[in-house]
Formats: sequence, C-alpha cells, structure tokens
Amino acid sequence: MYVIVVGAGEVGRSIATNLEDSHEVVIVDRDGDLVEELTYTLDVLAIEGDGTELETLREAGLGRADLVIASTDDDEVNAVVCGTVETESEAFTIARVRRRTLLETWQGSQGAFGVDFMVCTDLLTAQTIFRISGLPGATDVNMFAGGLVRMAEFEIDPDSAVAGRTVSEADCYDSMTFAAVFRDDEMFVAQGDTEICPSDRVVVIGSPDSVATFADEVSADDHDGTEEIVIVGGSEIGYQTARLFEEHGFRPRLIEQDRDRARELAEALPNTLVMESDATDVDFLAREHVDEADVVIAALESDEKNLLVSLLSRRLGVDRTVAVIENLEFADLFETVGVDVAINPREETAEEIVRFTRADYTEKIAMLEHDRAEVIEIEVGPNSVLAGREIVDAMADLPDGVVIGAISRGGDLVTPRGTTTIRSGDHLVVFVDSAVLEEVFELI
Repeated sequence: MYVIVVGAGEVGRSIATNLEDSHEVVIVDRDGDLVEELTYTLDVLAIEGDGTELETLREAGLGRADLVIASTDDDEVNAVVCGTVETESEAFTIARVRRRTLLETWQGSQGAFGVDFMVCTDLLTAQTIFRISGLPGATDVNMFAGGLVRMAEFEIDPDSAVAGRTVSEADCYDSMTFAAVFRDDEMFVAQGDTEICPSDRVVVIGSPDSVATFADEVSADDHDGTEEIVIVGGSEIGYQTARLFEEHGFRPRLIEQDRDRARELAEALPNTLVMESDATDVDFLAREHVDEADVVIAALESDEKNLLVSLLSRRLGVDRTVAVIENLEFADLFETVGVDVAINPREETAEEIVRFTRADYTEKIAMLEHDRAEVIEIEVGPNSVLAGREIVDAMADLPDGVVIGAISRGGDLVTPRGTTTIRSGDHLVVFVDSAVLEEVFELI
C-alpha cells in the first residue's frame, strides 16, 4: 500500500513508524528540520511542503496513493488536505480532528470535506478512559468480536493474589487465556511455568465476566467496583468522559475552575455534579470527600497540572488515578511516581488510524506497550494454515510470540485449548509480538 501522511507530529510519526516495514510511506511536513530528521530516522520518504497544496501532494506521489492520512494538529488543515486529495485522486482519506462538532458534521453528511473516515482524538481518549476506569488494576482495555471478547493488561501489585505464582497456578478461569507478561523491557509469551512477579504487566484475553473476575482478584485493593468517579477538568475530553459515564448509569462529579465553562457543562450533563473550583486546592478536595472516589480522572489541559492533581488524589487516599498526557515522553514518569494509568490522546489516535491499513487482514487491533505487541481480531480463511487443525498442531507453523487468546464462532465464545480445532470462518483474537506481525498476516 502506498501511504501519504501529512503532518509529522507525534501522531504522524507514530503512524509512519508503524507502517514503514510493510508499506511504502511518504510523510509531508512544513518543518524542514523535522523532515530532515525523519529522513535519517525512519525508512520513509520525507518531503518538506504544505499538504494542502496540490503540487506538494503530487510531489509526494498522490497519483499512486492508496491512502492519505491528514494528521496535523489543525482540524481545518486536515479537512482541506482531504478535500484537495479528492480533486484528483481516489485514495482513501482519513482526517484527524479534535473538535467533536466537526465529527458530527461529517457524520451527518457522509463524504463531507472529502473525508472518507474521521477520527476524533478527544472522543477516542474519553472512550479509552471509560473502558480502563471500569476495571480495577487495568492499564489497558479493549473489546473484540462485537463485545464478546475483552483484552486487558494489568500491573501486578506486590500484594496481589497472583504475585509470585506461575501462570498454571493462577489460571483457574474457564473462559480466559493468559497471553503475555511484560517485565521491565522484556516480553514473555505466557507459558504454564511463567512466573508472575510484582510490577509485571500481564495481558489476558477472554470473556468480559472472566476478565472482570480476574481484575477483582488481581487487585490488592478492597473495593466493590467502580461507583464513585471524579473528573478533574472540563476540557472536551473531560466532558466526553462524563457523558460516557452518564450513558452507562453513573453519576460522576466534575471539577472545573472556569465559571462560564462550569455553567455550560452543568447544563449539558444533567446527571453529573459540576463543581466550580481549583482542583489543586487540597482543602477543597478534602471538603468534597474526593478521597472516597474509586477513580480520579485528571483531564486538564496541562500535563503538569494533571500530574499534580493525580499526586494530590493519591495523597488523599484515592484508590485509582487516570491522567491524560499530551507529551508521550512523560508516560513513564507519570506511572513511576504513582499515577496508575497515563493516556496519550495522540497515541490513541494513531492506533485507530493504523487499523485502516490492516483492512485486508484484521477487523480490529490494539497496540500494547507503545507498540511492542498487538492484539488483533482476524477471520480465518479457507487457505489459512490454521483452518481445520487443532491449535497444538497449527501453532508449530506460526512464529514464536503468538498466542490465540479467544475464538468467536457464530456469535459464541470458544476458549482455545490445545485440542480445539480452528474452523474456516472463525474469528480469532490473537496476541502477536510486533516483530513477527507481517509473517503472521501472511500465514493466517
């Protein structure tokens, strides 16, 4: 596939990095220094220029393009890029936007702006926050097979019930599979004798109920589920997160310092208690019993403030903190100092866009550990090396770093075991080491 990426910021760079080994990628940006840097760091063609200009797109190979991704930080620029592409190309266009109103306009008029698919960064981020917040101890959560299968990654606390046990000792779930263990910079495909150590990140795949049960048991905290939610910051991400919790029957609290914005949010969120205050005021947090929250979500428009709010919440005794970070380089810092989950909107956007480059192979993907591995949903074709074979035999033809986590068959969940026979038409949810991803696509 010939792919043109307009915008070489964090999203564009992440997309290009993910695609450079398997596709012909051209990246366009106005910043000459950044273009020069990319020329030497990535196996892509980097061009300095304005992606809204037809001549620049022609130079980038628009006539050959299968896919054009507009990923600058300017919503209007991204829409114009797609409109320009449409004037003389049939390439599939993807625009990244932050404003929900643009997404709603596009949804109301299919093909508006010349955009074939639009990704709303803030909405995607809110959806990720909602998924993760519902599972204690989870650092990443995704649904597959139309909600039949859940994938989750958990960090193991020293006091956790599974800490110090092997996978075979911990594996007491009929409809869940242990997929992998991440330890520092190492990754281990889960085997029966793989030991689960404190601070490991464990990836499991299975039915939503089984994963939820595992979440309850793996967490060292005594809790009765996520009921009390506090959202700090009335940004678009904060608003969208509150709206999602409302839609699922929760009554969150939201703290916003700006009076006008707080009033606007109170009108838009009938089942959310909106409080006008500075969330870094410790006396206010104590007075409003924020310490009783099951989760505090920091969604301010400053990484530094989100870190401060998270640390203050931890100090007050909040069980769990989730923070939005704009600078991906801060992710490890946030989690090192005690923030449970750090979510980067640009990384969420890149993951959603990359899914479209896998349309011939997968129905959904989830990237783990900054793309160290992926969980993919794939339909088994009649020519697949897996079709008609028991898993124990078929796995011999697959490279190391692959785990079949779940099977969806005719709308039913099948938990894979060694003697399970895979059929053509089955939908598999598979954990794959990114290093062997292309090989796996060719075989499956």
